[in-house]
Amino acid sequence: MSPVANGLPLEDDDLDYADIEEKYQVKPIEGFENVLVVDGVPIIDQSKLDRLLNKISKDFSRKGAPIKPDAMSMPWDTSGKGKGYLFMEFKDTDEATFALTAMQGFQFDAKHTFIINRFSDIERYTNMNPTYVDPEPEEYKPREHLRAWLGDAQGRDQYVTYRGDDVQIHWHGKPSTTEVAYERANWTDLYVAWSPLGTLLATLHRQGVRLWGGSTWQPLQRFAHPLVKLIDFSPCEQYLVTWSHEPIVVPDGALQGPQYFSPEDEGNCIAVWEIKSGNLLRTFPAVNALPGPSAMDDAQKKQGVPWPALKWSGDDKYVARVTPGQQISVYELPSMGLLGKKSVKIEGVVDFEWCPLGDKDRDEGDKTATIKGASAAAKSPKKLPKENMLVFWTPEVQNQPARVTLMSFPNRTVLRQKNLFNVTDCKLYWQNQGDFLCVRVDRHTKTKKSIFCNLEIFRVREKDFPVEVVELKDTVTDFSWEPRGERFAIVSSSDPNLGNPGPVATIKTDVSFYQLERGKGDFKLLKTLPNRSSNTIRWSPRGRHAVLATVGSTSKSELEFWDLDFNLEDVGGRKDASQSASKEEWGSGIQLLGTADHYGVTDVEWDPSGRYLSTSASAWRHTLENGYAIWDFKGQELEKHILDRFKQFVWRPRPRTLLTKEQQRAIRKNLREYSRTFDEEDVAEEGKVSAELIAQRKRLVDEWNAWRARCKREMSGSRAEEGEEEQEEVAEWIDEVIEQMEEEIVE
Repeated sequence: MSPVANGLPLEDDDLDYADIEEKYQVKPIEGFENVLVVDGVPIIDQSKLDRLLNKISKDFSRKGAPIKPDAMSMPWDTSGKGKGYLFMEFKDTDEATFALTAMQGFQFDAKHTFIINRFSDIERYTNMNPTYVDPEPEEYKPREHLRAWLGDAQGRDQYVTYRGDDVQIHWHGKPSTTEVAYERANWTDLYVAWSPLGTLLATLHRQGVRLWGGSTWQPLQRFAHPLVKLIDFSPCEQYLVTWSHEPIVVPDGALQGPQYFSPEDEGNCIAVWEIKSGNLLRTFPAVNALPGPSAMDDAQKKQGVPWPALKWSGDDKYVARVTPGQQISVYELPSMGLLGKKSVKIEGVVDFEWCPLGDKDRDEGDKTATIKGASAAAKSPKKLPKENMLVFWTPEVQNQPARVTLMSFPNRTVLRQKNLFNVTDCKLYWQNQGDFLCVRVDRHTKTKKSIFCNLEIFRVREKDFPVEVVELKDTVTDFSWEPRGERFAIVSSSDPNLGNPGPVATIKTDVSFYQLERGKGDFKLLKTLPNRSSNTIRWSPRGRHAVLATVGSTSKSELEFWDLDFNLEDVGGRKDASQSASKEEWGSGIQLLGTADHYGVTDVEWDPSGRYLSTSASAWRHTLENGYAIWDFKGQELEKHILDRFKQFVWRPRPRTLLTKEQQRAIRKNLREYSRTFDEEDVAEEGKVSAELIAQRKRLVDEWNAWRARCKREMSGSRAEEGEEEQEEVAEWIDEVIEQMEEEIVE
């Protein structure tokens, strides 16, 4: 017997490894389930093989399916050319299955798209039974319409509120039709957001973003971006941008695929997703600030993250990001490839904005899209849709002045440039129809001790993009274009406390309205409202009405409701009226409709119809009298709710109308006939409200009388028990002369 140490034999001959060998036995792969056939590969000669295989290996690795060039083989024909496909051998079947799912239909370049099959499937397809068998039809399951709320018979709008842990979606209309459409607890961890057209509702969670829609608010899509903090939809609701302060980390064993991050995304903070498929398109690092210690760096640090970090063109064809001081990078969708394979190098660039597409541009684009064939396009008298353009500005560098530049895409043609001098900062404001661009230029004097402001206004629809300068003496704190109009409003101030406002200090401001004088083509002052405390301007989405609000102040919370066309019956004729108005009448149509107050207001927002305004005091800003209120356009309070832990109020946006211009004109022409129906409904509503009020008052009186009769009976019973006689109540009326006056009439 062999020697034993610590109870174990010293020689290996006496050990049995059968159980260990069985547990860790490497089983060879049976068949070719781990081999893929990739078709759609460029046809090359052998001199370019290494470059091609390395490029394919990088593309597969980027999608989370790593494979080395040594594991790929390409067959050759007799002339030494590739046959347009290659074989890939993965470690196991699972890796092959994932690569097949992730790379199927991958756009390798402009002319080649990968079509992938298993090697074992080719033999199965070859031996298929040629007899056709009808597939079993699947049961039809209707899906909810994502815009069903637009079919509401009463034409009501919706809004969402977030209070505590509860999220509610409300119907807003006449008092009798206001109700909660849907509510859910713990629906979001951070906040909620509507998509630009109101189709989807986004909720933010620790795991990522979820999108909801339909009448019953079913989950539609999810995007796995852990600890997401900010989101931004593209204008046409095709794409979503997410940002997290935590860089992306892909742990071992994490899910891989087109909808998840891959190891190449690690370290980035911004992600771009396709909403329909849920696929991740590309990731980016956080936006860097301008290099060097400067006042602008300090301002950026105070403001936090510049958002949105990626800015979309109005038609969702392009998205761009700026590298401050260096370049603007424009990417094509849906490939997210760099436009022209290079960025636009711009020394010192600070910021940019895309020109929005107006209703006319979208109509022209829709008409052009319906034209089929080159001959039909040649016969069509319609113009081609307007090209996308953006505006950017660069500061003064050494002896070069500051500059504002308009550039079109995709051809990168410079349309207009304007040099600026003594510039401290610039802000870019597009009118929502893309008709005008305002560049707010903060200038400093030669001594740099004081700052004043100029407005450089570009008339984009006119030839050569003429520019008008509006000179101002004070600092402009807020600027706002009238939607679909030719007016703008500014809030300006010369208050010495403007730069360093105290906790209770009230900044005195002036509010001014300007309008385009069509005869001269210049913007002229309509009216100035001096000595205000307002710091925010909110135009109605339909134009004409504006609200001046004092937001974020602990001492003032005023609201002023203004009508800029009070004297005009036809709002559509506003332009003609302004053109024919005399100097005495210029600005005379501006009328104050009403004033109101909402203590601690933090947010002011119009509903999509432009008839109602909401104000809210969010617990994210302070904890005093949180809640929200809804007003009509004249400043009458319709409802007010004081709610503790109230956080958010957002109206649901509406998409563009489906009515043609002719149909809209016909409605305006016959508006009196349509209004009769609504007048009848309003009368019925008032009668219903009056009847409910009378019934409530009658119920209260009946309750009071019943309580009084019950008390009298109880008192009578107690007195009878005590032997007291019931006293008779006598009512005595006393007349008192308070004041007496005699008047003598002289004839």
